[in-house]
Formats: sequence, C-alpha cells, structure tokens
Amino acid sequence: MRVLIAPDKFAGTLTAVQAAEAIARGWGRRSPDDELDLAPMSDGGPGFVDVLHAALGGDLHAVTVAGPHGSPTPATLLVVDDVAYVESAQACGLHLTHGEGVETATSLGVGELVAAAVDAGARRIVVGLGGSGTNDAGAGLLAALGATSDVALDAGPLALAELTTLDLAPARALVAGTRIVVASDVDSPLAGLFGATKTFGPQKGLPEDRLAAVDGLLEDFAAVADRRLALAKGAGAAGGLGYALMLLGGERRPGIGLVSDAVGLAERARAADVVLTGEGAFDFSSRSGKVPYGVAETAAEALRPCVALAGRVLVGSREMRALGVEAAYSMVELVGEERALGQPAEALADLAERVARTWSRE
Repeated sequence: MRVLIAPDKFAGTLTAVQAAEAIARGWGRRSPDDELDLAPMSDGGPGFVDVLHAALGGDLHAVTVAGPHGSPTPATLLVVDDVAYVESAQACGLHLTHGEGVETATSLGVGELVAAAVDAGARRIVVGLGGSGTNDAGAGLLAALGATSDVALDAGPLALAELTTLDLAPARALVAGTRIVVASDVDSPLAGLFGATKTFGPQKGLPEDRLAAVDGLLEDFAAVADRRLALAKGAGAAGGLGYALMLLGGERRPGIGLVSDAVGLAERARAADVVLTGEGAFDFSSRSGKVPYGVAETAAEALRPCVALAGRVLVGSREMRALGVEAAYSMVELVGEERALGQPAEALADLAERVARTWSRE
C-alpha cells in the first residue's frame, strides 16, 4: 500500500518535516511493508523555506537581518537556479515579538531578505507570508529597499501617524526586472473590518481598544501609497506585507498551491492509496487556504481518501466532510494534553500507528 504523508507544521511543537517523519515512523511500526512518501507542506508561513529546500534542493544562504524590534536576527534564503524563496516569519515572526510591541514592530528585516535575494541574482523572488508579529503595512520592508518618507518607515505603525509623502521609486528600481510572488493563505484587504489589524491584531498582542486607531494608521498609509491596491485580496497578509509587495508589482498566489506545485503533490497523490495530512489544530478555519484543506482538495481530485492527524480536532463529522477529509484523529484525545505538548513527536508517531490499524491494508 502506498501512503502519501503531507502535513503542515504543528505550531510551537513540530516543523512540517518533523511531523512527516513522526507520522512515517509510527505508521511504519504498524505496517512496515507500506510504501511511505513524505511530502511536508507549508502555506507560506513558518517552515516555508525548510519545506521547499527538502523538496527542491538548492542553496541555503545564511543572512543576518533586523528583527521586529531591531535585534540582529538569523535568517535563511533559499536559492534554486534563478529563483529565491524568502520566509517572512524568519525576520518578523510572532515568535520574535512574543505578542508584545506590535505598534513599534517593523518588517524591515523582510525587506533586507528581499534585498539579499536581489543581490544573489534572483530573477524571481517568492515571499512566503504567515505567522508575522508585525502590523506596519510593510512600511519597514519598503524602507529596507530604499523607499523614503517624511516619517520613519522602519519603526512600526505608530510612526506612520504623521505621514504625508512616500517615494517608492528607489524600491521599485531595486527590484526592477525581478518578478515578485506573494505566497499567502490570507485573503484579507489591508484595512477595514476584515483587514490586517482587526482580523489578526489581537493574536499579535494588540489591545482591543487600539484596533481602530492602528487600523486608521494603515488606512492613512494607503491613502498616500495606493488606496485601490489596499482593497486587493491578500493585501492584509502578514500585517500588510502583502500590500507592500503588491506596491512593488508583486503577484499574489495562494501559498498552499505554490508549495503543492513545487513538490508535485497532485502526481504523488495519484500514485498513493491514501493521503495523510495534519496540523496542530484542525478546525474550520483550515478552509481558508490552510494546508489540510489544500491537501484534501488535491486528494479529492486524485480520487483518494484524505485523513487528518492533528494535535486537536475541533470540527465535527459534517464540517470534516466539508473540508474534504474522511476522518480526523487527535493526539490530545489519544495521549492527553501533557504528553501531546511535552513529547509531540512520540505522541504523533503513536497516533499514526493507531490510524494505520484502520487505514492500512496490512
């Protein structure tokens, strides 16, 4: 029997690569003769570069960039032929802010990564967005690439309060001739009720009583930069990094679709008898461009069943079917929360072994 293993990261505990290996280890204990095909996945957020490096090879370039509050932060640029892959979370991820100081956090380091990609000779730069701790409309990124203004662009959204001028010409000149692809699972516009601030601000530590004010700062920024583009799907991704990249001519693509194409997921699903996916919390928000939904869609097109393994399963059978998943299994239900969090790889392997009892033909 052939089994395709295509999980996302289990946020805070396992990378996608580690999750795939743990599932394979557990499944193999129960069904050692099954053929296991590991295809760790990403939607553009944390783990984006690792997943693509595992699938595509290429050269990893170590870069030190400015973190969200200015501290030197290590990051990695993946270069495959003339294509560079950048993971924004490495430079401005939520794990670097710990949910604090979002009003002064900057995306400057992401711009430095893009500049490093240009210096490396990339003709195409794919920027994975997701898991950010910033909400500055990408002003910091633009500053790193040469944009200028009458206010500091690299000091977070709070510094944008008095902005009246913005010159993007130097930044656009720097990336001229380079195709920019925005890999994101988020459809939000930059501002408004469903924009970056009101949708994702609270999870980044922005207090409820500051949401309207910070959202207004992003609206004011857009009024100077490009109000129409601020309404585009994905402009609100990663606190507005999607918007900044679109200002430079970036073209948005769903992150899960881009990674699926890169790893040849459709062909690998057709060669499998069952497809396994997973993430830390499997809930109905998984439908919004998340890995399990994207993998399930690919499995359905290949007429193969898709099974999810997760830290927690927060949907019922009806919602599960709507997501295209035949069955979902929870680590917490099997081994308890303490072990699921304290020994995630072992717990996931145990869960995979249990799932194999039902889904393997052995």
